[in-house]
Amino acid sequence: MDAFLISLSAVAVAEIGDKTQLLALVLAARFRKPLPIIAGIFVATIVNHAMAAELGIIIAGWLTPQILNWILGVSFVAAGIWMLIPDKADDLDEDAVSRFGPFITTVVAFFLAEMGDKTQIATIGLAARFHDLVYVAAGTTIGMMIANVPAVLLGDVAARALPMQLVRGTAAAIFIALGVVTLLQATGLV
Repeated sequence: MDAFLISLSAVAVAEIGDKTQLLALVLAARFRKPLPIIAGIFVATIVNHAMAAELGIIIAGWLTPQILNWILGVSFVAAGIWMLIPDKADDLDEDAVSRFGPFITTVVAFFLAEMGDKTQIATIGLAARFHDLVYVAAGTTIGMMIANVPAVLLGDVAARALPMQLVRGTAAAIFIALGVVTLLQATGLV
C-alpha cells in the first residue's frame, strides 16, 4: 500500500503546474468537452505509466539493491530539483486537433507529453523502488487525475489561484525526501 500512496501523492503534487496540466487547460479551453478530455488523460496516463513502471521493475532486476538505491536516491533528488523549474505548454497542431476530436487528441497529446516527463521518470523510479507495477501505475495515474481533472473542469481559474512556487516547493521536498531516505538506505544507515 506504501507504493500506491507514495506514488499517488508524489505525482499529484508534482503534476501541479507541469506541462501536462497546462496541456489539460489548453485542451479544455479548445474543446469545451470535459468528459472526453478526462477519459483521454486517463487512457494515455495508464498506458504510459504502466509501461514506465514495467521498465522500472526491469531495470531494478538488472542492478544490485545497493547500486539501485544509489541510482534511485540521486534520481529522486534530481527530480526534486527539476520540480522547481516551471513548465510551459507545448503548442498544439491545430489541424490535428480539429481532425481527431477531443478524446483522440488528448490521448495522443498526453501520451507524447509524458514521454521523458518528470512524472514518467518518477514512475520508473518508484516502480524500481517498490517493485510493484500495479500499485505504482495505479497510484501515479490517480495522482495525474487528481491534478488534471480539476484543471479540465475549472480551467485556468484554478491555476491562477494556486501559489505555484509553494506547490513546486512541496513537490520538490517530497522527491528530495524520498531521495535522501533511499540514499541513507544505500549507505546502510537506515
